Amino acid sequence: MDRHMGTADDGGRGAEGPRLWRRSARAVAAAGLALAVGVTFLPAETASAEALARCRAGTGPYQWQLEKYLKLKQDGVQSEADCRAIRAFQQRHRIKPATGKANLHTYRMLLIVRAGKAPNKGRRCPQRSYRVVCVDRTRQLLWVQRGAKGKLVMKPSPIRTGARGVETRGGMHRIFRRVRHDRSRVFNNARMPYSQYFSGGQALHGTYGDIYDGGGSHGCVNLRLNDASWLWKKVGKGNRVYVFGRKSGTRPRAAATDDELIATTKWGYVDGAGAPGEPVAW
Repeated sequence: MDRHMGTADDGGRGAEGPRLWRRSARAVAAAGLALAVGVTFLPAETASAEALARCRAGTGPYQWQLEKYLKLKQDGVQSEADCRAIRAFQQRHRIKPATGKANLHTYRMLLIVRAGKAPNKGRRCPQRSYRVVCVDRTRQLLWVQRGAKGKLVMKPSPIRTGARGVETRGGMHRIFRRVRHDRSRVFNNARMPYSQYFSGGQALHGTYGDIYDGGGSHGCVNLRLNDASWLWKKVGKGNRVYVFGRKSGTRPRAAATDDELIATTKWGYVDGAGAPGEPVAW
């Protein structure tokens, strides 16, 4: 009889029978070994969930501020509990990626949350019968209020004001020009959507860049695109803009004209920006 044919003695396994038996024996031995050394095999889904739950983002530059707000132990050092609490805060406020690290984006959102429905609690921005766009250089926030009690017309939004040497000019201004799709004639033809000029070439406008990059603008007040679009609908030509406070790393200074800023920084007039005294689109 052909040795590869099944017989009554091998139960019909033929040549495949011994191989199957050996594989089964190895599996049983491995299982016994795992039980002996206390190894537990978890389903893939459970292992992934546990890995995701772990939070080890490391200490961020705004660790202490987040610990204080979230009522965590204030030691300025990230623990796994701190990381999870910060990550939960990021998830609640749709900060991506929600890593649990106390970065600038998270801190700026913290300032917005703390400002809440009363951003002008200290009454730094004048409360008038008409609408006033409040630009807080200290907290890097913008909101619109109206009336003696400062009723909010637009809730606080994150902004980016002028960097050192090109500070956004302080004081009370008035929007005098609006351009829905504008471009800078000084800085590489940069796009300036929803531009609303309030002081020479300085304007409130949207940006396609990251306002949380830690830097500053060239004097304009940069907003996220959605916020700039919303502001465009809420205010218009003739509305007041009040700029106050001091951005970290900048100098307190009197309002400077476009010509003074350009002369100081040696940018000069380019691409038909106009003669001295004419508004320049930053």
